[in-house]
Amino acid sequence: MKTAYELAMERLNQAAPAAKLTNAQKKQLAELDSTYAAKIAGREITLKDEIAKMAATGDSEKVEALQQQLTKERKSLQSELEEKKEQVRHPAE
Repeated sequence: MKTAYELAMERLNQAAPAAKLTNAQKKQLAELDSTYAAKIAGREITLKDEIAKMAATGDSEKVEALQQQLTKERKSLQSELEEKKEQVRHPAE
């Protein structure tokens, strides 16, 4: 007997089968992950350093603004990464 999970996965695959990726696509996706991980890490290092400096001076408003900027930039880079990954997964759609 199949579990409810197995049945649901079968229905999902029938409705929208998973696309098979070529080795070139897998390599591109890995490169994108690596590139964007480096970009995100770079921005985090820079902004966290600035946050630490502002925290040392006691400027809580600037600290909060920099933390919000860090969150916004991280989300933006993640969104950009996902868009590029979709372009690799589904070219010319």
